[in-house]
Amino acid sequence: MEKITFTGAQGAPLAARLDMPEGPHLATAIFAHCFSCSKDIAAARRIAQRLAGMGIAVLRFDFTGLGHSGGEFANTTFTSNAGDLKAAAAWLTNQRMAPSLMIGHSLGGAAVLKAAGEIESLRAVVTIGAPFSPKHVTHHFTEALPRIMEDGMASVQLAGRPFCIGREFVEDVMSEDLTPEIAGLRKALLVMHAPRDEAVGIENATQIFVAAKHPKSFVTLDDADHLISRARDAEYAAEVIAAWSGRYLDLRAPAPPPGAPEGVVRSSEADPEGFLQDITSGPRHHALADEPRAYGGTDRGMSPYGFLSAALAACTSMTLRMYARRKGWPLEHVSVDVTHAKVHAQDSDLTGPNRIDRFTRTIRLQGTLDDQQRDRLLEIADRCPVHKTLEAGASVETRLE
Repeated sequence: MEKITFTGAQGAPLAARLDMPEGPHLATAIFAHCFSCSKDIAAARRIAQRLAGMGIAVLRFDFTGLGHSGGEFANTTFTSNAGDLKAAAAWLTNQRMAPSLMIGHSLGGAAVLKAAGEIESLRAVVTIGAPFSPKHVTHHFTEALPRIMEDGMASVQLAGRPFCIGREFVEDVMSEDLTPEIAGLRKALLVMHAPRDEAVGIENATQIFVAAKHPKSFVTLDDADHLISRARDAEYAAEVIAAWSGRYLDLRAPAPPPGAPEGVVRSSEADPEGFLQDITSGPRHHALADEPRAYGGTDRGMSPYGFLSAALAACTSMTLRMYARRKGWPLEHVSVDVTHAKVHAQDSDLTGPNRIDRFTRTIRLQGTLDDQQRDRLLEIADRCPVHKTLEAGASVETRLE
């Protein structure tokens, strides 16, 4: 993650974070935060981290006058927010990282819809809890509207903090109609919204979806709150965006390094307070690793030994299918169950008793196979490459980078 600064639409320096992939850089995205929020909210961090894991760099920045960015919030408008997004896209383009994906949360989603049509490099747009009309944001300070319109500016409390709202901002959001921008978007659109969102009602998602043309998708965020503050909700949103965007972005990975024909498998810590890990193999394959709650994890993915058992089960099934296919045998279906005798947390205790690992494998074969064929397939199971590796042991070379 790199800290950077670029110039916003009103000339103020905008503070940003650029989450870069640890492996090949395949595409670039921009994340626009919600009204009165910042680039560092939990949902923004998690989504950026997940996308970076699949090779997509993410620029998330504070709008003018918010967070660590310069300028006066009181002098900003909805139009200037859209201008900040276009300035971010221009900066990335100058760095030869033209964005192909833009994600907007709440009012940031509305700003994304306004700006996206003018950013030529974009291929896909995502909104999260976005209002159909920017004027929706004025319900946060309804009682202050008369003072704002009369005095030209007023201080209001938003999320427990004071903000100066100017008359120009109110007039701008009240007059804005995004229907033409949404209808003429000409980008793939993903609308994400929680039915129980108390800040921005679900009807806003319906209006955005109906106004847009295909390709468009809608995904519910179930019982998530407006800020997507729970870890599991942020993780779900990140997973959906990562999977969906891969259909519209060119994420072709470069050739794998010499000596590693399957490429690099990376485990990147997703939750420093627990054990959750992002496991990536190239830009298209992703899984989560974790520990059970009993051992301090959050149980949101298989344990390391679970993955090892999965490797043995999958390799056994593939080996049997390959052999039966070559022989022309009527094997209709294979399933393999594998259990491991120890759990990872106990295994980490080097002084503990019984250091022998035992994998128990149960194979089920369906098809009109005779007894001789079944016996032969049972022998072939022991020739599975992962089985051989586990029995023979392996050399692990480690270096600190």
